[in-house]
Amino acid sequence: MKKYIYLIALLIGIVSLSYTNLSNKKQSGDKSASAYYSEQYRPQFHFSPQKGWMNDPNGMVYYAGEYHLFYQYYPDSTVWGPMHWGHAVSKDLIHWEHLPIALYPDSIGYIFSGSAVVDWKNTTGFGSVENPPLVAIFTYHNMDREKSGKIDYENQGIAYSLDKGRTWNKYQNNPVLHNPGVKDFRDPKVLWHEGTQKWNLILSAHDRVKIYSSGNLKDWQPESEFGSDAGAHGGVWECPDLFPLKVNAGGQTKWVMIVNMNPGGPNGGSGTQYFVGDYDGHEFTAASKETSWLDYGRDNYAGVTWSDVPKEDGRRLFLGWMSNWNYATVVPTDVWRSAMTVPRELKLEEIDGKFLVKSEPVHELNQLQDQASKITFAEEQISGEKKLDTKDINLNQCELVLNLETGKSTADSLCLILENGSGEAVKIGYSNKSKQFFVDRTKSGNMNFSDRFSGIDYAPYSIGKQVQLHLFIDAASIEIFVDEGKLVMTDLFFSSENFNALKIFSSGGDVLLQKVEIVGLKRIW
Repeated sequence: MKKYIYLIALLIGIVSLSYTNLSNKKQSGDKSASAYYSEQYRPQFHFSPQKGWMNDPNGMVYYAGEYHLFYQYYPDSTVWGPMHWGHAVSKDLIHWEHLPIALYPDSIGYIFSGSAVVDWKNTTGFGSVENPPLVAIFTYHNMDREKSGKIDYENQGIAYSLDKGRTWNKYQNNPVLHNPGVKDFRDPKVLWHEGTQKWNLILSAHDRVKIYSSGNLKDWQPESEFGSDAGAHGGVWECPDLFPLKVNAGGQTKWVMIVNMNPGGPNGGSGTQYFVGDYDGHEFTAASKETSWLDYGRDNYAGVTWSDVPKEDGRRLFLGWMSNWNYATVVPTDVWRSAMTVPRELKLEEIDGKFLVKSEPVHELNQLQDQASKITFAEEQISGEKKLDTKDINLNQCELVLNLETGKSTADSLCLILENGSGEAVKIGYSNKSKQFFVDRTKSGNMNFSDRFSGIDYAPYSIGKQVQLHLFIDAASIEIFVDEGKLVMTDLFFSSENFNALKIFSSGGDVLLQKVEIVGLKRIW
């Protein structure tokens, strides 16, 4: 039986590699591959699967010059099904090479979300110090037990690779962390804690997180839990993360805990909250138990960070699933469903005694800029509507930076409008009265697939004397970074045709438009 399973896996791997070869042909200009990754709504510089269903990013780890991205994957349909770990690698966080499926469901269960680390000291004994194993830890989800009414249907297993993540061996004594009798016991994120010289694991346990420790990634002891009396509880807590960050890039270090939650996000459905505090390898103590949201848009969920990014790099790199469980299974794409956000660097600032986690697009995105298409608009006072001449830019595949002088503005509100010839539009704006940014997609195009898609997303924010908006627009998504990532909003839209007009509208007064830069972005496939 094992021989047949191996042959099936080998055949699937061959098919996957043929897709990779097609991708390589496209990148080298092969005309036979001209249709590759060109479907309607297909993102051109975000990661998306070649075909099938994708959700949470998993197992993100850096090793031997490669960023590994695993992800929740069902290759046989564009609707959620038996979960695998899909796999891709990148040398620059931007251009991705598809690899064969890494982990398949087995008799223990589906392969749900988790993480991966480099076991540098070979604490597991799976490899050696000279050839340290990559170790993935993931949730086994047993559908039969769930359907029978049991609550302990999720346990944690591990797998390892000795060939830079190309092939994976599941540990023969899985599961390594058994369910203590808790519903929604999943999504383990592993880290090495220098102070205690132990592995730590944080995972979701329905309405809180639990923390465990281990010396070898196989034998786990409970340490503590957090969250039953903290943060938002509009839904199930999922996909946690725990990591240190320097405060204001200085000498003080705090720990950040990310907790994804569905439903109960700030604008409905899925959302990502975080807490800042202290951690000693045993217990996390939050500076505040109030909820802080990492992204106020509706389409950034299940995000976690890369493990083992080199110390000389020093960044904490984040990636999220660009969708929302309110409508993820019905968005109007045919060959594939879902994409990831652009990779982001997380930074921690203390402002007026409160901690803020900023998200900034990684600098590697700069290499995609098509400088020949770049347009810069000079300083201008805006009162009413101003249409910008963007005829040489594809507004559905571009980067836009907008700087405004607001200290002397008399405007009640300001709006940036993307439009097309069919009267469809996405509006991004700020209301001085309510002190809120908003994204309005009520007239953005195709919304018939779900009655929970249309709407306006709001985000509280007090602007200063100047404000900067940094936007990435890609086929059917927009990511907005305000003031170097102090506020982020990520939203999907499905316009029937590309946007071909960009307008700025000032209501109730004027505002000084200091500078606008728009540049087209090259596709990565």
